Amino acid sequence: MKRSMLLPVLAGLAMGLATQSLTLAQPAAPAKPSEAAKPTSAQAKLPVKTADDLPRHTYQIEGKASEFIKSDKPFKDFASKVRTDVESDLAKYDITDPTTLKDFYGLLQGIAVLDGRWNDALSYIEKVRAIEEKESKKLMAGATLLSYTTALKASDNGKDKSKFEAAFKEALDKRVGALPWDKVREEVTATKGRADIMRPELVLGMVQGQLDPVVEQQKGELSGDLARGLVTMRVGIDVMIPLMPMVSEVYGKIIDNHKTAAKDIWADRAITLTEKDKATPVIVCIWDSGTDVSIFKDRLWVNKKETVNGKDDDNNGFIDDVNGIAFDLDAKPVPSLLYPLDNLKTELKTAMAHTKGLGDLSANIDSPEKKSLIEYMNSLPKEKVTPFMEDLSQYGNYSHGTHVAGIAQDGNAFARLLPIRIEFDYRSIPLHAPSVERAKNEAKAAADSVNYMKKAGVRVVNMSWGGSRKDIEDELEKKGVGKTTEERAAMSREIFKIQRDALEAAIKGAPEILFVAAAGNSDNNNTFAEFIPSGLNLPNLITVGAVDQSGKPTGFTTFGENVRFYANGFEVESYVPGGQRLKYSGTSMAAPNTTNLAAKLIALNQSLTVAQTIELIAAGGDPMNGDSKRLLINPKKSVELMTSKK
Repeated sequence: MKRSMLLPVLAGLAMGLATQSLTLAQPAAPAKPSEAAKPTSAQAKLPVKTADDLPRHTYQIEGKASEFIKSDKPFKDFASKVRTDVESDLAKYDITDPTTLKDFYGLLQGIAVLDGRWNDALSYIEKVRAIEEKESKKLMAGATLLSYTTALKASDNGKDKSKFEAAFKEALDKRVGALPWDKVREEVTATKGRADIMRPELVLGMVQGQLDPVVEQQKGELSGDLARGLVTMRVGIDVMIPLMPMVSEVYGKIIDNHKTAAKDIWADRAITLTEKDKATPVIVCIWDSGTDVSIFKDRLWVNKKETVNGKDDDNNGFIDDVNGIAFDLDAKPVPSLLYPLDNLKTELKTAMAHTKGLGDLSANIDSPEKKSLIEYMNSLPKEKVTPFMEDLSQYGNYSHGTHVAGIAQDGNAFARLLPIRIEFDYRSIPLHAPSVERAKNEAKAAADSVNYMKKAGVRVVNMSWGGSRKDIEDELEKKGVGKTTEERAAMSREIFKIQRDALEAAIKGAPEILFVAAAGNSDNNNTFAEFIPSGLNLPNLITVGAVDQSGKPTGFTTFGENVRFYANGFEVESYVPGGQRLKYSGTSMAAPNTTNLAAKLIALNQSLTVAQTIELIAAGGDPMNGDSKRLLINPKKSVELMTSKK
């Protein structure tokens, strides 16, 4: 279930604008909530403390999902059932998690638009704004829908197409153009990037590759999560895609009017340690998807008892572990520290070019790679969408660990990297189904990995990956395991407990090592979502969220009570295998920036304990927007505080 915390650029293509849904249907009077959604006055709502407490629903559809999504009455009846269940859940359960509520409100808004219930659809804008904690998203909420209704009034309910388009663009430009650019920059540029490549074939290709196999295995049955996703994708096809050329045009002009780059706060906070500084080498573990060690020749930990000869020279259970150890997808030890290139379906240069193109698209940077990507995606048939996304995911896994390693050692001549490779599955339908046996293998691998770190003298570990119980439940459904949702839920709890307990015990058993976890990229609460390792609460583990170059929280960063530290996780440049450099975004990048600081503090003072290191990071941090519970790391200040105490 492990996933990297690199932000997947394509993840929000079909769903990213769900809370701004609109269509060309005629306005209609708002429908009354279904009877099932009305609680009695004496009925106490059921508490929901984690995602596991949410009710589960199933739905039956006919034929392939990729065909069903294009149907008329059958799909409307299906969407109506989904709506009834969501409204009933909101009435019956005490749901306080903002992300869950926003997802539900966004879905209900989309269904209302599909039905032509405009008053209902507009009402959800304020509901979302009321609970949205990120300023950029609060400001942008409903921008498209409100602009649409304005245009509808000016064009005889959309009958005059030219008037509608002119009025829509004018309203959107007026509404978004007036917003503070420093607050909405990321949202606007990311939305334009999606608009440039969003096509019906893209969404249908996602349905065909990701849902058709599940529907076939489950004999027409879909879980509530997948059903809600299918409804949102229909909203994307019917609603958003026709507007994308206009959205791209308007947002492109707004971006052009703000050519000044956002202020970068990180350059002034940086600290560099050179060979001339009085410091001691510090061993930093990159627990990740693999590292191209050839790039970091002078900054590697070396096992002097081992040589590369295909043998276990020091009898520690690992072959050729000169610089570190590795495990494959089965959690079995293997010699390779780098994700195996021979499994990559596309050529390395092509995959890297597409990855760079996606990054440039998201950041609105003109480049040959961006142009090539847009041309490629605009001609991509739906049957090739999922293979394309899997290729990108596989390259992301291949490059992830190296990118993280580059950030962790940057500007630190005393860093000694020790990679421990774990393999992430890149497939839309996982290769293996989760099981108790596999969970026990992963548990042993986690224990063996931490024991290896302890024997090697590791002081700091970076973990830019994670997973949740819900991930396991989803994978069980995708693999056709379990007869009912309740059975899959029970299986997921058992498997997750094995993984969580083993990881927690391994970290707890190494109190002398500081573990740094990436918070996640789902814009949600890591405790409610039951994320590990990010949601674990241990004295020797810190969890890091992502901000941009100006110190503003990114739209994707996960949050939570234990997400105390924040670091740059937006368009961070680092190495990828082969030595080239690319910019990636994600809490995957924020975590190693914090690992980098911890390693420098320890290099300057080897006697620092884990608690003292964390205290120095906190003491040097700056409250984010005046919130002392959330701190922006400040490497220069933390180092100055430490040296002043010597």
